This record gives sequence, structure tokens and C-alpha cells, in this order.
Amino acid sequence: MMEEYIVKEGKRLRLGYTTGSCAAAAAKAAAWMLLTGQPRERIGLITPKGTRLELEVTDISMEPDRVSCAVVKDGGDDPDITTGAHITASIVRASRPGVEILGGPGVGRVTKPGLDQPVGAAAINSVPRRMIRENVEEICRLLDEPGGLIVTISVPGGGELAKKTFNPRLGIEGGISILGTTGMVEPMSDQALIDTIRVELRQRWATGAEYALLTPGNYGADFLRDGLGVDPVKAVQVSNFIGDSLDLCRELGFRGALLVGHVGKLVKLACGMLNTHSRYGDCRMPLLTAQAAACGVSPAAAQAMLSAVTCDEAIRIAREAGVMEPMLERVTALAWEHLARRAGELPVGLIIFSKIYGVLGQSENAQALLQHFQEG
Repeated sequence: MMEEYIVKEGKRLRLGYTTGSCAAAAAKAAAWMLLTGQPRERIGLITPKGTRLELEVTDISMEPDRVSCAVVKDGGDDPDITTGAHITASIVRASRPGVEILGGPGVGRVTKPGLDQPVGAAAINSVPRRMIRENVEEICRLLDEPGGLIVTISVPGGGELAKKTFNPRLGIEGGISILGTTGMVEPMSDQALIDTIRVELRQRWATGAEYALLTPGNYGADFLRDGLGVDPVKAVQVSNFIGDSLDLCRELGFRGALLVGHVGKLVKLACGMLNTHSRYGDCRMPLLTAQAAACGVSPAAAQAMLSAVTCDEAIRIAREAGVMEPMLERVTALAWEHLARRAGELPVGLIIFSKIYGVLGQSENAQALLQHFQEG
């Protein structure tokens, strides 16, 4: 493989290839070996992105009526827990024409609706299935082979790997998923995270949820349980991608969405930051200080707030100055205004909290939206 790189935040990062590319390459190599009787230690593959891969084939086992082999997953410079996994393809002849694709040990099975594959199917997504089929058919055409083939994809140790992924949360049991839409892994890809959020939201919608509960991360999940009496399993963790998540909620047809999050992240919404990652800026202390100043805080207190390290510290200063409540009302109103503008016709609510002070602010529709999750 000719290595490909991208540059992010001044760093040169190597691209990897997906479990889908590995499965397709292993299946292609296994088909060649079954139909020719000759071993194959490297195999070429064109990914949907158009990248040419030349991958090493390992774990070769050749029998007269069955061949299996593997391609080792390489996620490049992405912190991918499936890197090093042996994505294995086993091929046998079939009496019927075409290419049948099955999931073996270590490949998860879908147990809930709303995912790429139907309930009961192996968690081999649509693009990898197409890649596997097209590459095996390419070998059949090359060798003028009319007969059908059955391809079984398995991943030794995939059950243990899956525990470190989103699969248990999504209702995919017993192993990892075979994934990839471009065939390549882009290190620290925002799109990959947004795609994961899309999958979770789509699953909620498919199982009958009319309203979406969003939270940035574990702080929000803990507060839902301990502060609001809501099972955090009902929430979709959206990380920094708040604007994108609202877009997805609207696209999928939800009747409303409620965002619950810690002030340290959601205060950025009041500045119009709908992606709250620190690389896009940090307006927290200036924003809080400006709103406190609008409520009459003294110059000395304002200076102390500007120098605060955390939002909780800035809120403490505002509280001692007697402006905490009006300041937080202004912050909440601004944040909700930006959320509503992004959400368009989708009704959206907001609850901002602190681990020290509890609920700091909420939109006027927040309690009505919250009831949908407390009652269910």
C-alpha cells in the first residue's frame, strides 16, 4: 500500500483501512486460492474512495473444498481498537449462483431495528457487503468461474473487542461490526463520530422514540440519572457535535429534542459555537464576564471572573457578587436562541447544570420535553 497522509492541527497523520476493506481483500484472496488452488500472499483492492491498496494475506488455510485467510486491520494513526484484528474470510462453493455473505464468530449480530442491517443479520454493513461481493465476482470473472460461493467473515477475539465499542449500546451482540463507507480510516475523523451519532439517533427513531434526548458526554449522563431521574440509556451522547446532532434530529423526523449538559461545555452555545471543541475557540470566561457585567458586577469581580480557570469558579464569583441568577438567565437565553436558530422547525429545549450548583438554567419548554423521558 502506498501510504496516504492527512495534516490535522499541524500534524501529519497516516490513513488506515477499514474492517470492510480487510474483509473484502481477505474474501478476494480466498476466492482466488479456492478457484486456482494456488496460494496468494498479497492482494490488490480499490476502495470506494478510489485508493489502491496492496494488502498482505495471512493465516492461510487451504483445503480442497474450503479456503480461509485473513487481512490484519491497520487503522493508521487513528486510535482504533480494532487495529491488529485478523479479519478472516472463509470461502466454500455453493450449488446456487451468486455470492452469499455470512457472519461468523467475532462478527456481531443485529438485535435492534434502525441499524444498517435488519434484525438477525450479521453486522456487516452495506458498503462492505458490496465490496466483498464485487471483489469476489471480479475473481470469478477473471477465472471464468460460473459457480456460486459462500463467504463467511469472522474475527478471532471479536467478542472481546466489541465490549470496547458502541456495539453493546446499539444492540449488536457477540462481536464487532464490519464497517466503512470509503474503505479508508481517517485519523480522528469528525465524520466518523457524526456517523455514530446518526446510527444511535436512527435507532431511537426506529424503535418508536418521537423525542431525542441529547447530552455531550458522561457528565450529562450522570446528571440525567442523579439529578433528573432519567435513565441515561435513553440519551444519545453527541460529544461536541451539537449543531450536527440537531440537524440529524430534524432530518430523521423527531418531534423535538432536549439537550442536557454541563455549563463548562454548553456556555459556548451562548457564543454561537454549535461545535464546542476547544480547537474552535474558548469563549467561556469572556462570555460569563460580559453577562455578569451587564447585570452590574463590579470591575474587580469582572476581572476575577476573567482570570477564573473553570466556569464553576466564575459562577462562584458572580454568586458572591449577587449577579449569578440574572447572569445565568442571560446565558441560557442566548444559548437557547442559537440552538433554536440551528434547529429550525424542530422544537429544542435546553438544561444547563453544574456538578456543584445543580441546574443553572433551562429553556421555558425544557420541563415539558423532559417529561417524555421521565415517563417512558
